[in-house]
Amino acid sequence: MSQFFKALILFAFIIPHYSIAKSIENISIIGNETVARGTILSYLPLEKGEEYTNQLKPLVIETLLSTNLFSEVNVEMIGGSLIIRISENPTIKFFEIKNYENDVILSETIVSELLKNFGLSPGKIFVKDNLDKLLNQLSSMYKFNAYYESNFEVKRDLDNKNRLGIEIIINEKEQALIDTFSIKGNTAFEQSELLDLFDIGEADFFLFNYFTKKDQFSKQLFDAGIEALSNKYFQNGYLAFEIEKKELLYDPILKKLSITIHIKEGSLFKLGKISFSGNLLNQSSETLINYFDLKKDEVFNRSKVVTGINKIEEIYKDNGYAYAKVNSSIELAPNSDTVNVNLEVLPDNQIYINRIEIRGNHRTQGDVIRRELGLLESSVYSKSQLNDSISSIKRLGYFSDVSFDLKRHSSDPSKADLLIDVTETKTGEFSIGLSHSNSTGAALNVGISQNNILGTGNTLKAAFSNSDAVKETSLYFMDPYINDAKHSISYGFFSKQVTAANLDTSSYVLDENGFNFGYGLPFSDKSRINADIRISSIDLTCGNDLKNIYEVNQCARDFNTDFNSKLTYSFNDLNDFYFPTDGSKITLIGGLGLPIGDMKYYSLGAFYKSYDQVLSDKILKIGSRLQLSSGYGGDTLPFFKRLYEGGSSSVRGFDFNSLGAKYSNDKPKGGELSFVSTIGLGSKLDFLGIDNPNMRGMLFVDAGSIHEKLSSFTFDEIRSSYGLQFSWLTPIGPIGLNFAQPISKKKTDKTETFAFELGTEF
Repeated sequence: MSQFFKALILFAFIIPHYSIAKSIENISIIGNETVARGTILSYLPLEKGEEYTNQLKPLVIETLLSTNLFSEVNVEMIGGSLIIRISENPTIKFFEIKNYENDVILSETIVSELLKNFGLSPGKIFVKDNLDKLLNQLSSMYKFNAYYESNFEVKRDLDNKNRLGIEIIINEKEQALIDTFSIKGNTAFEQSELLDLFDIGEADFFLFNYFTKKDQFSKQLFDAGIEALSNKYFQNGYLAFEIEKKELLYDPILKKLSITIHIKEGSLFKLGKISFSGNLLNQSSETLINYFDLKKDEVFNRSKVVTGINKIEEIYKDNGYAYAKVNSSIELAPNSDTVNVNLEVLPDNQIYINRIEIRGNHRTQGDVIRRELGLLESSVYSKSQLNDSISSIKRLGYFSDVSFDLKRHSSDPSKADLLIDVTETKTGEFSIGLSHSNSTGAALNVGISQNNILGTGNTLKAAFSNSDAVKETSLYFMDPYINDAKHSISYGFFSKQVTAANLDTSSYVLDENGFNFGYGLPFSDKSRINADIRISSIDLTCGNDLKNIYEVNQCARDFNTDFNSKLTYSFNDLNDFYFPTDGSKITLIGGLGLPIGDMKYYSLGAFYKSYDQVLSDKILKIGSRLQLSSGYGGDTLPFFKRLYEGGSSSVRGFDFNSLGAKYSNDKPKGGELSFVSTIGLGSKLDFLGIDNPNMRGMLFVDAGSIHEKLSSFTFDEIRSSYGLQFSWLTPIGPIGLNFAQPISKKKTDKTETFAFELGTEF
């Protein structure tokens, strides 16, 4: 080969290499408007002075595109200048999701969270891939909740400053209703029993379904039912239970949903033995095992094991070990159907209360709250005492919410601070104006009522009321704790005139003026005994019907003074004042009209109510009251001391004071014996989409009767009703609405479908 061709070949290799490896003398960026040049340079995988090769071009492009700041990047080398041309992604000016109606799927909070998670909030750089991911997420959310026909329209608005406004218009369409719902593979339990674990399913009877909406699919309720199904099998010994498949088939023609759950029950296991390890302190294995309601060779029940573990933890926590834990593990015995339970007890340090801090009490003095506490600084922690203390604070009625936190000291693990947070509610009011009561009618009222006056925990009530039925002036004061022994004292005076004809009873006018004094002392942490005396002067004026026909003897008597003494025993372990969910309240009252006055009579009363949590989140209320009043020593009970029933605080659905025997003029006569009982099932109103912790609803059944004499008791005088109660703790106090219909009644009974109450109870 000639020297010329050799030189030509060498030149052909050298020149391209020299061109590719040319040094970068300058970097020029074209097209950036909002992203600073320095920011772009910081992303580049090269610097001035480096040699440029063809391999750097795709690397620069890939690096800049990965920042999501740019929609397009071009790179070229001209002479010694590296020229980078970019097109910036727009900035999001606004991003709105519109036309969503189902709050279960989307709400303002959920939308805000979605935009934040996908980087689509106003001010962010727009990335198309993020928008696509959001649309896929929205589609999944709607399909998960059976809105299969829903679709989305995206509108974009790009201005001349490269700012992009985006609107997603949602067309929700109709939700697919459940057509069929079945479970396959079950033999241990009936299918109907398993389907009852789900709050969704095939439609109820159409009238019920209108309210329950059971055939409306909800992913949340479906998942909750799946968990309940698994728990049922696990808690009944089927530890190998599994859900093999969940089929949700949508028929686009019928627009219906068919659900089939395939399960595998597995074998039934029994309990082998329960063993303990760790530090049991002063407890023995024999003692601890007694806390389990489960014996060897019984069907294994997980919930009973969990309950036993909780009881053991409570024992340690009640003895100061606030952070005690019991770790559990189960072991399947080889080649058998038995389960051994191994429990490791870890008591940790015994905790002493270092400091108690009360927060949120802007009006209520700290001592008023502290005196309800069973725990003090430097005392050994006890969980049951703490729970009782929190319930006691709630029962005061001064707070809408009470919570606590135990904050352990990092420097000394044997000490912890107790932090109690309270949210104060309205405990009193000054009022002037007109009001209306089911019992007394329209009234002009002026008064002050404060159950926590100046934050001291004392009660002061002063009132003036002037209605067609009742004219009253009163002053009442009570100090619930006058000393460290928690004795109470109360006193007051009153002046009252009752025009009975306006109370829908027989005509008489009763003027009464007097005073009362009471003293109480604790019988236990949750019970008290109170003694009261009430002395009053009386002026009775009978109407013609009473004086000449119905109550001739009594109207001829002189009723001048009434000396009444009363002894009351009360027990209260309700866990809340306004909306209790657990506990009971019992009151026993014995009253005596002393013979030094002009009336000799006695009264007995028993009042009971209890609350229990049932059906996971529902509250069962049971309440009863029995009252008996009569004369003694040859005297009869004054007719204006008789008992009356009927109305919103009695048997709802009947007019106020309307039950029982009547005079010939159809006015209620009242009686000496009364009985009222109620049973109700209540809950929060979240099933109606109302997320307010201060609102409750209750379905109830009432029954009650009034009898002239104890000896005249007959079952045919019992009246009953059913209905719906709505209770609301408002800023001005609790109010209640009752809708009731009688079940058993007589043609002569007066009924009342709707009633409004101020100061109602749940």
